[in-house]
Amino acid sequence: MKKEVRIGCGAGFWGDSAEGPKQLVDSGEIDYLVLDYLAEITMSLLARARAKDPNTGYATDFPSVVASLAPRLKEKGIRVVTNAGGVNPQACKAAIEEKLKALGIELKVAIVTGDDLLPRAAEFAGVKEMFSGTAMPPKLWSMNAYLGAFPIAAALDGGADIVLTGRCVDSAVVLGALIHEFQWKADEFDKLSAGSLAGHVVECGAQATGGVSTDWDKVAGDWDRMGFPIAICRPDGSFIATKPANTGGRVVPETVAEQIVYEIGDPSAYLLPDVTCDWRHLRLTQVGENRVEVSGAKGRAPTSQYKVSATYQDGFRTTGTMMIGGVDAVKKAEAVAAAILKRTRAMFARRGLADYDRTDVEVLGAESNWGANSRRRDAREVILKLAVQHADKNALEIFGREFIPPATAMAQGITGFSGGRPSPTPLVRLFSCLVPKDQLPIEVDGKPFAAPPVAYGDGAALPAPASAGAAPAGPTKKVPLIKLAYGRSGDKGDAANIGILARKPEYLPWLARQLTADAVKQYFAHFVEGKVERFEIPGLNGFNFLMHSALGGGGMASLRYDPQGKMLAQVLMDFEIDVPADLAV
Repeated sequence: MKKEVRIGCGAGFWGDSAEGPKQLVDSGEIDYLVLDYLAEITMSLLARARAKDPNTGYATDFPSVVASLAPRLKEKGIRVVTNAGGVNPQACKAAIEEKLKALGIELKVAIVTGDDLLPRAAEFAGVKEMFSGTAMPPKLWSMNAYLGAFPIAAALDGGADIVLTGRCVDSAVVLGALIHEFQWKADEFDKLSAGSLAGHVVECGAQATGGVSTDWDKVAGDWDRMGFPIAICRPDGSFIATKPANTGGRVVPETVAEQIVYEIGDPSAYLLPDVTCDWRHLRLTQVGENRVEVSGAKGRAPTSQYKVSATYQDGFRTTGTMMIGGVDAVKKAEAVAAAILKRTRAMFARRGLADYDRTDVEVLGAESNWGANSRRRDAREVILKLAVQHADKNALEIFGREFIPPATAMAQGITGFSGGRPSPTPLVRLFSCLVPKDQLPIEVDGKPFAAPPVAYGDGAALPAPASAGAAPAGPTKKVPLIKLAYGRSGDKGDAANIGILARKPEYLPWLARQLTADAVKQYFAHFVEGKVERFEIPGLNGFNFLMHSALGGGGMASLRYDPQGKMLAQVLMDFEIDVPADLAV
């Protein structure tokens, strides 16, 4: 058994910098290269592509990535694990093998299949959406289960140099390699949780090395040469987060912690196919320049079900933008939006068309995302974004034709119609559900995979101690949250996830008392339609907030400019906290 395994992640999404894989391989500092390409909407688009051409349905640029790196992968013995197979791992494998053959390089490519449930959708027609309880739509675009890491490990055990999967949990591409290298067992839950944590830290590429960090100005000078993350993993599950030498970025406890809280929901019960993770009591220690040691992950038995994400079309959507300048630009933009909607609604009525299903107006530059907390009603140049949804594509064709005439008929100062006349596109929604694991046969390179036996658990959340925090004593001063904390936000379907971590432990009691779930819900009242939950993360001196029904449907179903809540942590950073005057900074 090796004393350590070095795993670098060269892509956090399909479209990430092509420099990532090359940088990591050229560094000579990794044993494995992993790449995470998939998101829910990506799966639906790949499924539509495969329906038109059976030779597509995967991350089509990945075979070229392999071809460009193949000589060095072979020479250095670097193995590759990725979900680039999308909904057609077989076609992806064939494309890779064709390129390798042309190069005269032999690398064994293995595929993991069984996640694609679209051909079997009728078998699961009775399942309910796991958050809303609604019935499954009659016609789906895609339906994929989030598989775990043990099939990946089996492919590596079989000698694969490159492992292609369809949908699996993002962290599984790392955990699979660690199970293979360290021979972890299915009931070694602390180790499986720790390996999943290593995967979670690196899965989003440069987000772990200082990308999109709260203290952006400490990294901005390196943005042109950002280093991609490397996890140096040990058999006990602990690891060091770092990056290649002589690359840009900043690997310190706070940048790693921001990535840890990203999109995890309840940190006491982060549910994955192989383990239920408890990451509340982690320890992050700076052990060298751009080297952070991570330990303390705990785990318990996984549940008996896979999470499944399906996508389907719910009518059509159109988004138009225009620039509006001058005195009272905000008021002009709001008036223009109201006039366009009023005009097109009248046209719909004359043609016997129904009203819009939804409309969404944002005046960008007027801090629309801050709601009642906006301070920029006096902006003199703004972008009006008007997005609409309708069941009938013809109605949105009318909207598109009527969106540009305001340039000569309404407010002075209208310009900059980005992209010209807006056109209708399908509005895609997410349907999440659970299916029993024993109903999903998995194959590794066409051979049945037998999952190692394990006693399942219930995945229940663990109780958290109440932390009311200290009461104000003596003179206090209001300071914005960003002075006391850093954070990261993202999405879980239609739920927004915001992790907030105190910059110093002594700030935590003041955050605990004032930054409550109710306070956060009130602050985001213009967005949040459901409940807000606050989860304690004592090891990281902070909290994770989960805001339900807060993203207007989330993903491609949302009409907002920030459909995945990526900016919400920054919005919350203006929340004012009363602290003793001697703590104010």
